[in-house]
Amino acid sequence: MAPARWSCYPWLVFLCACAWGHPKPADLGGEDVRNCSTSPPYLPGTAVNTTARLEALRQQLQAQNLSAYIIPDTDAHMSEYIGKHDARRAWITGFTGSAGTAVVTLGKAAIWTDSRYWTQAERQMDCNWELHKEVGTAPIVTWLLTEIPAGGRVGFDPFLFSVGSWENYDLALQGFHRQLVSITDNLVDLVWGSQRPPIPSQPIYALKEEFTGSTWQDKVSSIRSQMQKHRKAPTAVLLSALDETAWLFNLRSNDIPYNPFFYSYTLLTDSSIRLFANKSRFSSETLQYLNSSCIGSMCVQILDYSQVRSTVQAYASGDVRIWIGTSYTTYGLYEVVPKEKLVADTYSPVMMAKAVKTSKEQALLKASHIRDAVAVIRYLVWLEKNVPKGTVDEFSGAELVDKFRGEEMFSSGPSFETISASGLNAALAHYSPTKELHRKLSSDEMYLLDSGGQYWDGTTDITRTVHWGTPSAFQKEAYTRVLIGNIDLSRLIFPAATSGRVVEAFARRALWDVGLNYGHGTGHGIGNFLCVHEWPVGFQSNNIAMAKGMFTSIEPGYYQDGEFGIRLEDVALVVEAKTKYPGTYLTFEVVSLVPYDRNLIDVSLLSPQQLQYLNHYYQTIREKVGPELQRRQLLEEFAWLQQHTEPLSARAPRTTSLAAVLAASTLAVLGWSV
Repeated sequence: MAPARWSCYPWLVFLCACAWGHPKPADLGGEDVRNCSTSPPYLPGTAVNTTARLEALRQQLQAQNLSAYIIPDTDAHMSEYIGKHDARRAWITGFTGSAGTAVVTLGKAAIWTDSRYWTQAERQMDCNWELHKEVGTAPIVTWLLTEIPAGGRVGFDPFLFSVGSWENYDLALQGFHRQLVSITDNLVDLVWGSQRPPIPSQPIYALKEEFTGSTWQDKVSSIRSQMQKHRKAPTAVLLSALDETAWLFNLRSNDIPYNPFFYSYTLLTDSSIRLFANKSRFSSETLQYLNSSCIGSMCVQILDYSQVRSTVQAYASGDVRIWIGTSYTTYGLYEVVPKEKLVADTYSPVMMAKAVKTSKEQALLKASHIRDAVAVIRYLVWLEKNVPKGTVDEFSGAELVDKFRGEEMFSSGPSFETISASGLNAALAHYSPTKELHRKLSSDEMYLLDSGGQYWDGTTDITRTVHWGTPSAFQKEAYTRVLIGNIDLSRLIFPAATSGRVVEAFARRALWDVGLNYGHGTGHGIGNFLCVHEWPVGFQSNNIAMAKGMFTSIEPGYYQDGEFGIRLEDVALVVEAKTKYPGTYLTFEVVSLVPYDRNLIDVSLLSPQQLQYLNHYYQTIREKVGPELQRRQLLEEFAWLQQHTEPLSARAPRTTSLAAVLAASTLAVLGWSV
């Protein structure tokens, strides 16, 4: 994945501009292209006229006796990616970047976003909008205090605020005699009206048993067992994140871009199961899957999605205790449960259980990475032949690698927007090309590809950086030091229950040694046909401790402004380590299976241990991916694989012509001895 914001993780939104997420097309910087001081003002042709929208919204503010209204960029489940009908901030402002918070008062309108999107915002917004080039709750509150009088009321949709966001705004405003007001009817929706895109209506389907780690009944029983063992004895668990319900019931759909989820909540009690969704989207087969031969507490009641708040409120009126994960529970549900009846943890028990894969889930994820490697290798081979012709650009390349993945068995589309970046664009860690804005790929420049796929058996995410010409000595050194960081963290042995943040520096040490660094996180969890950024696994301070069975990405990088960017990302499984003396220690088993670019490796910088690890990894790639390429008669790709996984040595790397390798590979496929 590429560095951006922790948009999957609601309490961190806008606290740091250099966090994680796969962004929308990048901002390239520059001066404001608008001139709002002239009469009439000068606006680019891409600017959206929002005058009528703002007038209608201000009428709603007056009707609610509000001085201001806050419009965040998320949905009611704190999702990383949001559906079109949840893109309220984009509609009211005209600005379609994935990060930004808008605030509208009776006299002004403003938006706060980070440097990735400044130029994009200026090109898309008209002069009704002020652009504030900073992020976080504090600058928004400061602006509100200057724009609205004491006693003013600031409205917000409680279903679009995490518990943490609400607390931050509420405490800050109360201290200055402004009131934060929860309004469950979203005011932008009222103005948007019939123009608002419809809620998705695709079928909600059950995964085939061959693609699930365990039955939903076993998962429910396990969560109920945790409820019984909890010291506060919760009587129910409330699930708000979309991947929680999808995982619990082994159900999927297509409501969210790049994520196979559907709009839903779950209230799992000790005696009942309530699933909140659009019942018309369940086929008779799926309904039977959920309730065939069920008895009592194992029967799933499907209630309408809109009933979740009233149902939770009614349930909370009894002698109950509701277990929630505050990271994904919105204030819209939090506010209807008396505080003394809440059992609040940072993450729900489902989020914690989902983080540790069963042996079957591990095997499924590994299998998906073998097929994914085939798609990436096909693309890299194609690039080697076509880039020198000058016919490939970043956008067409991104489309092609997505196409290759789509041809793989069990494919269900990309897992995020492909980052295809050539030369100086790769130095923009948040860059993604568009049909209108892209560069040609060149043999004289580095090329960074960060991409992934959704498959019924797993989710993938891999980054490779290549150079087809003659890289500079500095480029080779920087690449090799990034590779060393990847290797050092991947081969690290550490005590069980160690937090990722404790070992994260191993990925940076080789860069730090020479005064280099990267400004993003080092890794994130990944799901089984779920989130490509699966919380709460990873190397950040808010991630949980590493445990056997977790999957995480490992992805150090380096970015030279205006010149090039490097990132090497692999997905790895946390496994038990074999140590000389007894003890419970862990290490990583890398499951991404695409070789690194030999042209960029300075072997002299590698230690004997690092070189041994790299050659062992290459042998693993040969053993796992080679047979699949041969089985599918992909002779050219098999030859490429053999050439790019030849053992490296401290001496100059041995080179063999691709033609010679291809000839030998063809004979091998035919079963002839060579």
